Amino acid sequence: MNETSRRNGAVVVESLVKEYRNPKGEPFRAVDRISFEAKSGTIFGLLGPNGAGKTTALRMLSTLVPPTSGNAAIAGFSITKNPSQVRSRIGFLTGSTGLYPRLSALEVVRYFARLYGMEKDVVEARVQHLFDQLEITPFQNKRCGELSSGMSQKVSIARAIVHDPPVLILDEPTTGLDVLASQHIVEFILRSRDSGKCVIFSTHIMSEAERLCDQIAIIHKGSIIASGTVDQLRKETNKSKVEDVFLAVLAKSESGASPS
Repeated sequence: MNETSRRNGAVVVESLVKEYRNPKGEPFRAVDRISFEAKSGTIFGLLGPNGAGKTTALRMLSTLVPPTSGNAAIAGFSITKNPSQVRSRIGFLTGSTGLYPRLSALEVVRYFARLYGMEKDVVEARVQHLFDQLEITPFQNKRCGELSSGMSQKVSIARAIVHDPPVLILDEPTTGLDVLASQHIVEFILRSRDSGKCVIFSTHIMSEAERLCDQIAIIHKGSIIASGTVDQLRKETNKSKVEDVFLAVLAKSESGASPS
């Protein structure tokens, strides 16, 4: 990965591959040579059916899973050569992100702030800012094990971004939440983009993708089968709704027929 490509976007992914073996010992590719670029101040949506490779791709970007081949640069740092530098510059949220049930929301987020190396004198101001922004403050002293699913997700977000990273990687952040809780998360994502952050956003909720994403990539069977702005993909498929765009692209990938 050359320096020019690193400077062009907050996230630059080049031919990323993740290979596993099935129970018979046969290799299969969960992610197959995906490439894309996402810039600061934008939301990049990664869409695909269950099992398409979305979560595996995001876990590689977050350095939780090493790639089999290929590479990616996040804020100029390679996920394979500089994983610690990458981790300090991302906020990663997935459905499996857990909280310590016996600790309060405030204690959990303070703890992770210190893990990120934040100075003690700046932690309190940062935590209170996040709690106010995410409307957690009334629940800050409640144990995490007693919080609703929506409030738990907000605390998980605060935990992930307490160090104010330039890149957010969010894997289906509204799954299982009610309409009100989902709306709060969506508003937070929009504010993050407007503040100049790069947001990589995975979802299977097409209305969210339509509202949020500046660019989208559709992944199927481990490969990106379409990418571009929402308007570009609308024109290519002759469909107006993102849900119909998504279905048309999948149908074309499966059959080779025209999606229009």
